[in-house]
Amino acid sequence: MHNTLLTLLLVVSVLIIIAVLMQPAKTDNAAGSLTGGTSELFSKQKPRGFEAFMQKVTTVLGVLFFVLALILEYISAH
Repeated sequence: MHNTLLTLLLVVSVLIIIAVLMQPAKTDNAAGSLTGGTSELFSKQKPRGFEAFMQKVTTVLGVLFFVLALILEYISAH
């Protein structure tokens, strides 16, 4: 049981890395820091399409990672 959960944790870890690397980059340029980012104040929109999908996948994998880690800790303590 412990080895199976540990293998699942490693697989989820690799999938999290891949999911984070596949997300589109949000570039902040120097002009945004000089102007205080006011140009982005009104341009904030919900992510759509691929970006929204990748955010959901990353969230699910993150929750799964922590649940597996807690289960492994509980098993190793008992």
